[in-house]
This record gives sequence, C-alpha cells and structure tokens, in this order.
Amino acid sequence: MLLKLERAFDKFADFIGNITGILMVLMMINVFFDVIMRYFFNTGSIGMQEMEWHLFSIVFLLGVSYSLKEDGHVRVDVIYDNLNYKKKAIINIVGTFIFLIPFALLIGFGSLEFVQESFQTAEISGDPGGLTHRWIIKSFVPASMVLLCIVAVGFIIKNINMYLGLHGHPHDFKEDSQ
Repeated sequence: MLLKLERAFDKFADFIGNITGILMVLMMINVFFDVIMRYFFNTGSIGMQEMEWHLFSIVFLLGVSYSLKEDGHVRVDVIYDNLNYKKKAIINIVGTFIFLIPFALLIGFGSLEFVQESFQTAEISGDPGGLTHRWIIKSFVPASMVLLCIVAVGFIIKNINMYLGLHGHPHDFKEDSQ
C-alpha cells in the first residue's frame, strides 16, 4: 500500500518536473529570440526580457518540488553519506517535518497577501512595454509551496518505505550496522 502511494506521489512530482522542463525550453527559446532581435536586428522588447525572468522564476519555484523528489536538495552530505539507510530515512523524515513543511507553509501563507495586493491593484510592469498581470507570476510563490508540501508528503512516504526496507535498492544505501 505504501509503495503504491509513493508511486502516485512520484508521478505527481514527475508531472511537475515535465512542466518545468517544458518551461525551461520555452525560456531558452525566448532568450534566443531576444538575443537575435537585439543583436542582429537592433530591436528588442521589454516584455520579452521580462518574460525571461518570469519563466526563470517559475522554473525555479516548480523545480524545487521536483528536486526534492529526485533527492537533489541540499544537506550536509559529509555526515549523511556515511549513515546506513535507516538513519538516512529517519533524518529525512524528521527534517521534512521539522524544517521543510513549516518553511513551505510559512512562505506559502506569508506570500498570499503579496499576491492579493498585486491582484487588487492590477499591478503591471513599471517599464513601458512591460508585462501586465504581475499577480500571475507572484501567485507561483504560494502555489509552489503547496506543491512542495504535497511532494514532501511523498518524500516522507518514500523514506518510511526505505526505513521499513520495502525498497529493492539496497545498493543505494550503506548497509552497515551503525
């Protein structure tokens, strides 16, 4: 049951990762187009330049969830790498409950007013020709924190499965009796 639940959360995180990858390609096309227009045709668009950092922001915010699923997040690997799989699982579970989820909730709830104010004031770019509807990009902050919390639940389940020995990947973990 736990393995099936873990796979469902992993599929969700993979979906986020796929969206992030597509957005990364769109960002590269946008940058390529902007550079070509600026350096070969001596013209450019403030809106296209702003779209670059909007897309980069979304890639970063969504990529955090996918990075957690892929276990690509930052930790003190000098200590962690020398632990057995049960100790690693405990550290991951406790760290997720104590640090990750509260941090994501703090950022998520803390940014709601930021998004609401942007929506209510119909915030637009301060530059002529810039993008309108700034609340859309700002809404990715709380949305990404919700996604991070969802993926964090899957990460906890994965580590419970690791702790219980339900994974067939013992080569990924040090199997000593530390």
